Amino acid sequence: MKNLIIVESPAKARTISAFLGKNYKVIASKGHIRDLPKSSFGITVDEDGVFVPKYSISRDVNPIVKELKKLAKEAETIYIATDEDREGEAIGYHIAMAIKKEPESLPRIVFHEITKTAIQHALDNPRKLDMDSINAQQARRLLDRIVGYKLSPLLASKIQKGLSAGRVQSSTLKIVVDREREIKAFKPEEYWTIDGLFEKNIDSSIYSFEGNKLDKMSIKNEAMATEIVQSAVKENFIVESLEKRERKSKTPPPFMTSTLQQAASTQLGFSPKKTMMVAQKLYEGVKTDKGNMGVITYMRTDSLNLAKEAVQSAREYIQSNFGDDYLPAKIKNYNTKSKGAQEAHEAIRPTRVDFPPVVAKDYLGADEFKLYRLIYNRFLACQMTEARLESQTLLFKGEKSIFKASGRKLLFDGFYRVTGYNEKDKLLPELKKGQKVILDDIKPEQHFTEPPARYNEASLIKKLESLGIGRPSTYAPTVTILQTRKYIEIEKKRIHPTEVAFTVIEMLEEHFAEIVDSAFTSNMEARLDEVDEGKLDWQKVLSDFYDPFMKKIVDGKENIVSKKMAIPTGEMCPKCGHELLRRKGRFGEFIACGNFPKCKYTTDLEGNAPPEPEKTDRPCEKCGEMMVIKDSRRGKFYACSAYPKCKNAQPLVPPRELAIPCPKCGSKLHEKEGKRGKFYGCSNYPKCRFISNGEPQERKCPECESMIVHKVLKTGEVYECIEKKCKFKEPVPTDKLKGLPTEAEKETTKEEAK
Repeated sequence: MKNLIIVESPAKARTISAFLGKNYKVIASKGHIRDLPKSSFGITVDEDGVFVPKYSISRDVNPIVKELKKLAKEAETIYIATDEDREGEAIGYHIAMAIKKEPESLPRIVFHEITKTAIQHALDNPRKLDMDSINAQQARRLLDRIVGYKLSPLLASKIQKGLSAGRVQSSTLKIVVDREREIKAFKPEEYWTIDGLFEKNIDSSIYSFEGNKLDKMSIKNEAMATEIVQSAVKENFIVESLEKRERKSKTPPPFMTSTLQQAASTQLGFSPKKTMMVAQKLYEGVKTDKGNMGVITYMRTDSLNLAKEAVQSAREYIQSNFGDDYLPAKIKNYNTKSKGAQEAHEAIRPTRVDFPPVVAKDYLGADEFKLYRLIYNRFLACQMTEARLESQTLLFKGEKSIFKASGRKLLFDGFYRVTGYNEKDKLLPELKKGQKVILDDIKPEQHFTEPPARYNEASLIKKLESLGIGRPSTYAPTVTILQTRKYIEIEKKRIHPTEVAFTVIEMLEEHFAEIVDSAFTSNMEARLDEVDEGKLDWQKVLSDFYDPFMKKIVDGKENIVSKKMAIPTGEMCPKCGHELLRRKGRFGEFIACGNFPKCKYTTDLEGNAPPEPEKTDRPCEKCGEMMVIKDSRRGKFYACSAYPKCKNAQPLVPPRELAIPCPKCGSKLHEKEGKRGKFYGCSNYPKCRFISNGEPQERKCPECESMIVHKVLKTGEVYECIEKKCKFKEPVPTDKLKGLPTEAEKETTKEEAK
């Protein structure tokens, strides 16, 4: 092996390997291999005020690091080929450090798309790792660690356990909470509309009355509406004017991360998280008519730039498939309005114009096809001519009232040819000026103003982008973490803040205003951009934030009044005589003794104590005390009555025993239930720690003879090898899913019958 190429993703590695010969070995680091430790702060500040991160390699990735080191020793040249953004640059840096290589000595190759041409061009034009980008990413990582590690425990101690805070997360939560405050403070205002129906079924609405133009809120009450209606029914109307104007509908720009997430949400119903997962597959490589390759460019971008070659290909395709009328005379260029956009990157586009949706449908999965079609059509549309429409306006004039009717007509579809045009033409009849017309019907209707709408995921991302909060890679994870932390709930695609979100934001607004201030967060992003550009030292960014922030943390521990709910009830504890308090926990409100933890007496709000555990005659295998039956969120289980001295616990129903023995020690395998769902483990635990999240099968892997397991994934059910190094994976046959014998099993049965 002469050359080693290191990427992040196994799928990306497989796609690139297919393009290169035997002189290249492509391996995936599977993301970050070095990071700040999970169990400690991981940052020290030395005597000179320099921030020193203590990166570590977790146990999970130790095998990968060992393999990287081994291959690196054998390789003549080692290429870093991680994604071309700050995070990718940082991953490349940590890979170099993990394999004991000087980061700037390794050639760095970058590409916006995973195609043979792009990979070869990157290999011909390597560069060095960009230390400015790496330092910008380090500064971001350390800032987030400082906020999360120091502020989260303070929130937990002052409000309730399990709370967290984050630099981008908290400012995003404030946006959601502020919108909910607007909704709660909103006072509806009454207004009326008046619609008229003239002869020939011409729908219209009141335009002016007694010489005063009327807007939406002009008619305040029923009395005003009645006055206009009573006047209009007595008036004689003539055609005042009929205007026709041609207008153009501008072509939309190509997608960047935020607009793709918004369009996928509104048009496909995809969450931002799902959009990015599907886009990742399309970028890293899928089946096509010309083999496995990436079919879209890099999907984490805030740029609207397009490669000249791609634009030229699009123009040629438009001309040959739609004709000259759909091709503008000049190439269309777009500029992003995003703050701090990385203009060196490209917008999201298809890598091949000759792989249209009609062809792609035979190769892509359902979700992959939907997203690819959206990206492909938007890219073509951005280089087509504008659509032309005719707008029509008709005014009917009476003695006091003027009514207005509107119509429209599509003259030329332009870019709508690929994106689609769903509106129907609404044409007004040809009438002459001064012609008399009859008002056939008039309808007044009462309305009330509506409060501002709650954000959905798409509109929240649009808001974050407009304020400069976060970057393309952070939009989807930010929404996800707010859900995970129970700060927000999504109901009917609308984001609702939970009760604890208000408490958290109120405390942060009072004591840590900069953490939830969108302007401060946006400014911090701008400073990180300056680090990336080599204009600002990353250590200065950290020190400018750290010192005042830590003073507030120290002050907060002493002076912030606890907001933990503890309302005296005026009643005394029946066990120890201390006053009972009304408290709030993760599962709602309850009554507890004020002498906790010495006294652990609790009841619900109605005075019902927790049920006593059910006694059994089964002795504990560990200490000999009797076992009792307790209840939990996952159901009933056996527990030792000597708890917490003895913490032995067993399932109430014995675990299902598999016929297949443990591949490590030969003991029996059991089906078990854990926090993350069903898994399979050895009965000889803890001596044997074999574990699998897929159900072991009797069949052996055809490639390495290891155990095959059955997994249920979001994309379907699969059989795959239990060995991570082995890439064997195949879908479960459809007949098997239905409980029917597969074709292979039918053939086996026939042979046995013979």
